[in-house]
Amino acid sequence: MSDNKDIAVLRDLARQYLEMTTAPIQEERRRLWRDHNSLRPTARVPVVVSFGMWNVWCREIFSDAAMTCQDPFYRAYERAMRVNLFQQSVGDDSIMEPWLTVPAVQPRNLGNTWGVGESHSEHVEGGSWAFDPPIKDWADTAKLSWPPHAIDEAATKANVARLQDAVGDIITINVDRGPVCRGYASDLSYHVTQLRGLEQLMADMYENPKELHALMAFLRDGVLANQQAAEDAGDIGADNHGGISPYADQTIPPAPNSYGHRRRELWGFMAAQEFECVSPAQHDEFLLQYQLPILKHWGLVTYGCCENLTHKIDMLRQIPNLRTIAVTPRADVRRCAEQIGRDYVISWRPNPADMVCCQFDEDLIRRTIREGLEACRGCTVHVRLKDIETVQGEPRRLNRWVQIVREVAEKVAP
Repeated sequence: MSDNKDIAVLRDLARQYLEMTTAPIQEERRRLWRDHNSLRPTARVPVVVSFGMWNVWCREIFSDAAMTCQDPFYRAYERAMRVNLFQQSVGDDSIMEPWLTVPAVQPRNLGNTWGVGESHSEHVEGGSWAFDPPIKDWADTAKLSWPPHAIDEAATKANVARLQDAVGDIITINVDRGPVCRGYASDLSYHVTQLRGLEQLMADMYENPKELHALMAFLRDGVLANQQAAEDAGDIGADNHGGISPYADQTIPPAPNSYGHRRRELWGFMAAQEFECVSPAQHDEFLLQYQLPILKHWGLVTYGCCENLTHKIDMLRQIPNLRTIAVTPRADVRRCAEQIGRDYVISWRPNPADMVCCQFDEDLIRRTIREGLEACRGCTVHVRLKDIETVQGEPRRLNRWVQIVREVAEKVAP
């Protein structure tokens, strides 16, 4: 297929996407999240379904074979718009912004953030893999280097021009010039595990604490340097938030091509998935104390991804700008809610296996959501369905799940 045919596909999608992103419902959702994240009462409980090309079912539906564009560059934007258009059909409270984003070309990204290759054993699609960490011996840390903030202006300009020429007269083209180390890509828990391996990391806390502390300090300082360099260069944009739906009184709203901002105007993110089985004391010593110097620079912080933080809520209160705490499927929802109270937003994530992945039992969904929301009564809570690895060939389950959650939420007194 010629570029002209690819561009015709993109232009049609861009018109559909722009219409969707400029619909009045988007502004309604912005107000909902702004109130919610500012700890104000809302008329309803926000509900969001999170998925992407990291989920097996999504890769199947939006695979290369399912796309129309032949050029990989155009295909990436075709896929992004089709995924977001599908997201809109789910009917949740996800906000779609009226622009397409071109990431600036930089020498480092996930997979080589620290100047060494991060690899895993081969695995079957949807299956598991084992770590093949580059730091097998502590002498290997000499191979590491901090990720620079270095934008290849010529390559970035060329990519922007291609998309601008294709659809720039229809929709705004935003350029993401932000630091490599932000959001999930600044997560020290993730990085140290990729570099050292999960089992070895657990052993290091007992066998090599001095060396592990030195590695964590190196990673902390590298993230701080990368973020500071981007801020000094005026490259931090109003779209460089971490977390979902980053609307709040204390932070600036996302906007395209708006640079020169400070981290304190935006949301930051950290998590500790790889530290779930670690005691609160070790979590604090080997992770949180290294995360704190990074997190303090951001305006508001969301903490947690898939890990159970039930016994670590008090520890997290050290984060002065903490706003949202993940309460995950393995967590004790009631115990978390009792500790969090009205101090923070609860991002409750019910088990996707019970919700949509392994069955679709509406009675089970209603009971689970009712019990969870009752446990969070008096708190500021939203319901987030994530880690959806399969929908058993029935993506319509997601839309129905949103409907059920809203029905139940209306009946549970705040």
